Amino acid sequence: MGKAGRFACIFVPMALTIASLLCLILVASGQLNKSNKVQRDLYFFKANTSEFVDNPRAKELLNNLNLDNNLLNALQNAQDKGNIKDFYTVGLWSYCEGDQDSDGKETITYCSERKNNFWFNPVDVWQLSNASSKAIFAKDGKMEKTLEVYHKVAGWMFSAYMIAIALTAAEFLVGIAAIFSRWGSLLTTIVSTAQSIFVFAAAITSTAIYSSMVGVFESALKPYNIHASLGKNMLTVVWLAVAFSTASGFFWTISICCCSGQSPHKKVSVEKTPYTYERVASPYLGASAGGAQQGHAMGTLPTPAHGTSGNTYEPFRHERV
Repeated sequence: MGKAGRFACIFVPMALTIASLLCLILVASGQLNKSNKVQRDLYFFKANTSEFVDNPRAKELLNNLNLDNNLLNALQNAQDKGNIKDFYTVGLWSYCEGDQDSDGKETITYCSERKNNFWFNPVDVWQLSNASSKAIFAKDGKMEKTLEVYHKVAGWMFSAYMIAIALTAAEFLVGIAAIFSRWGSLLTTIVSTAQSIFVFAAAITSTAIYSSMVGVFESALKPYNIHASLGKNMLTVVWLAVAFSTASGFFWTISICCCSGQSPHKKVSVEKTPYTYERVASPYLGASAGGAQQGHAMGTLPTPAHGTSGNTYEPFRHERV
């Protein structure tokens, strides 16, 4: 197949590796820049509080319902102080908040600082910092438990994404060596396997934990017109990264046993060793093999002729080193 064929064989997994890396970079860039539309639309989780904040009859309607007055009062106080915005979107490093106009158009007004092992805590974000407000969420055991699990898992999830990005970059660099040998393909396959494990683990963790967050918000805060939803764009990019990663690992494995890079039409030349006999023509017995055999049988040695090599043997002719 040759080097050109080897390069073509490596091109597919290399392209899939680059695609996986780009997806992971997009995941990490979500909610880092409020001015970039692509980054604004990439979030794992969204809390919509616009109905509670903007509806002029919200307080009256909520007061008439048989709800937890402590939680209602805490949310109303946070609203009066301007601590509750219309929406919140959560990314890997930070969250963003903003306002929504009467036409439903959303405008991000603030994004938090980038932070390792970030997790979204509504108690702190809404500044429900007094003991009674924190105790409100403790009344709903599921709400408290989910937030605790989210807090603990957020660190692992963040690390998994960072390791996946690093391994994907390493996979691309090591993959260059795979162009030249199957040993390079083997090493790249090992790196790709580790990368796929971390990408899948990060994807399943983020999907599970934020799905739980949506369920808790909907059950505990929906009566107060606060809703939650998953970021479809972000999860689509995350699982595309998983798909590209898995496919690249498959093709890296194939490249170990296929596409050797050696040309099947390569000619192999064998050099003559010194002091070997050559067939030469005989002017007495002819150039046939039979004549040569007859001459040796009679005990006669043919005189070397000034000709080209033929079919008889010249015992005393050799190559000098």
